[in-house]
Amino acid sequence: MARRDPLRAYIARDFVNRRESSTDAAAVIGHRFAHPRLLREALTHRSVATAMEAPNERLEFLGDRVLALVVADLLVAAFPTENEGALSKRLAALVSGQTLADVAIGLGLGRYVQMAKSETPGWGTRSILGDAMEAVIGALYLDGGLPVAREFITAHWGDLIAAAIDPPEDPKTRLQECLQAAGKPLPQYEIVQVSGPAHSPTFCAVLRVEGFAPVEATGNSKRAAEKAAARAMLDAVVGATG
Repeated sequence: MARRDPLRAYIARDFVNRRESSTDAAAVIGHRFAHPRLLREALTHRSVATAMEAPNERLEFLGDRVLALVVADLLVAAFPTENEGALSKRLAALVSGQTLADVAIGLGLGRYVQMAKSETPGWGTRSILGDAMEAVIGALYLDGGLPVAREFITAHWGDLIAAAIDPPEDPKTRLQECLQAAGKPLPQYEIVQVSGPAHSPTFCAVLRVEGFAPVEATGNSKRAAEKAAARAMLDAVVGATG
């Protein structure tokens, strides 16, 4: 039986041709797309998608899985003696929304992402850029297969992997360990505000630790906001108890 071509099935529907060319974006990404419409879709945020032009969410879903697979493979090769726990910490940091947004910003990808001007700035924009970065990886995979996607990921994540001497530690876990060692109560987190559009909210968390001034931080998820607050609190706690 002939194997069904998933790429042909995926791009079978019609797309509206943009006036904007994706040539510059393709040059920045470093791949000449056989199917440029995939790149256009990868750079289309849902705020400007139409009935004839899909948003990048499906490509984002695919790119997330491709990125995790390739980074996991690179980590196993780079750290042959580390256990699963340490590798998992590295993987979580490398495929996080923050890292994805950082890579997108480094590429200047924001110049090519099609989104409504009303989208929330700050964390909301970083979330959109991170999602677009995943979608681009999904587009690369569909257009050129795993070798093309792997080449791109290796080029932009390879230095990040090599630079990480020790596995990153969750700041919430580290803060809790420091407080327990000092005989202090556990930290208390509270989400005090949620702002921005429903599809790209910004969460504001307040962290309270006995004996220290409260810390406030924002993130594109509850966990991201709490981690940012814990990271900010750690300096004060370690300085006082270390």
